[in-house]
Amino acid sequence: MIKLLSEFAAGESGKIVSVNGVGKIRRRLFDMGVTPDAEITMRKKAPLGDPLEVTLRGYELTLRKSEAACVEVELK
Repeated sequence: MIKLLSEFAAGESGKIVSVNGVGKIRRRLFDMGVTPDAEITMRKKAPLGDPLEVTLRGYELTLRKSEAACVEVELK
């Protein structure tokens, strides 16, 4: 099942399938290591859902909900 990263609940994990952002957002995500085939785990969400904290490539990364909506992930 493929899901947007912004729709994940805390504790869910999967493998990044694609990054759909354009321009600066796409480039920023790639620079932070958000690339296809990388394993990603949702650690926690802020009470209003923005920002999100994920574990990716051995480090914690904080993303805006709008950035996370550009990332498609296949659930484990």
